[in-house]
Amino acid sequence: MRSIIRAEKLCKSVSSGLQKLDILRGVELDVAPGESVSILGTSGSGKTTLLALLAGLDTPTSGRVLLNGRDTSAMDEEARAAARADTVGFVFQSFHLLAGFTALENVMLPAELAGRHDAAARAADALARVGLAQRHGHYPHQLSGGEQQRVALARAWVTRPAILFADEPTGSLDAATGAQIIELLFALNQESGTTLVLVTHDHQLAGRCGRRLHLADGLLEQIATPRGSTA
Repeated sequence: MRSIIRAEKLCKSVSSGLQKLDILRGVELDVAPGESVSILGTSGSGKTTLLALLAGLDTPTSGRVLLNGRDTSAMDEEARAAARADTVGFVFQSFHLLAGFTALENVMLPAELAGRHDAAARAADALARVGLAQRHGHYPHQLSGGEQQRVALARAWVTRPAILFADEPTGSLDAATGAQIIELLFALNQESGTTLVLVTHDHQLAGRCGRRLHLADGLLEQIATPRGSTA
């Protein structure tokens, strides 16, 4: 089966003054359609950088990323944006909702950018799925942190993406609210067969995924599943 995400010799370096900082040093990764994968690592290890490269939000210094068979590393920004619109949903730690848009308008946006004529209906359905059917007209400042992350999750899911990327999706939430968001995230993953790539520092959350990877010193390694575990 063809990988839905493939990273080949992926490197990312940035300049800091006169020094070059190597964030990623030849990362190799294959993710199958419908798989759930967690990426663990300490703060500053490059997890968010890796996720941005895999999602086509950034380009590598060298190496390439194949997203659903398409080499996003060779695309310009306009082509990468089109590839993301067709394939990718993204949930950020800090919500990234547009303050001047209602919950419904925020969720509609990806569907509209993808040219969906039923964007409003899709957005209403997505908000209902995350328990916010009564909050269509509310603006982000009128919503709690948990409600804002539900809106963000509905926005990521509204186009029924083949791949859902989540970057520390519970990092800004209390434990109880975060647990609710995670249950929704995995429910959507299972119901729609969406591929899930999750960045986290939480080992318990990472264990919910079918495969756990650890990023350290710019390289990925697989974490062995303990004997008797169902993770």
